[in-house]
Amino acid sequence: MADDDDDDYLLTKKALEESKLLNTLIRVKDGEELLDFLKAHGKFKKEAVRPGVILLDLNMPRKDGREALKEIKADPSLSGIPVVIFTTSKAEEDIYRSYQLGSNSFITKPVTFENLITVMKTLGAYWFEIVELPGRHG
Repeated sequence: MADDDDDDYLLTKKALEESKLLNTLIRVKDGEELLDFLKAHGKFKKEAVRPGVILLDLNMPRKDGREALKEIKADPSLSGIPVVIFTTSKAEEDIYRSYQLGSNSFITKPVTFENLITVMKTLGAYWFEIVELPGRHG
């Protein structure tokens, strides 16, 4: 999860726990950290883990989600990782641009915790139970 908002991170983590998803949630706070993590650079040299899916906020400091998404999808070694935009934005321009840059889904963060749990359950079922992703077989 790439998100600079501590409350959004903690609520998402709690929602994942309550929805009984056992997936590990790793957090970075901006697009720079996300790319360092994905490429195992800097402080993430020993943490090279390929995520099953990236939850990406659009509005973050240093490198925002749009810039990070563009770089991820332009890098052949990263472009296959599903990226779900998970943001407070409902702007049509953000939705359109995110898909144009290669995002796999666009979700506006729910206002209530109950709705967040529902979204996490659905997201988890879709990305980790229904969809076939590269690298899960063999």
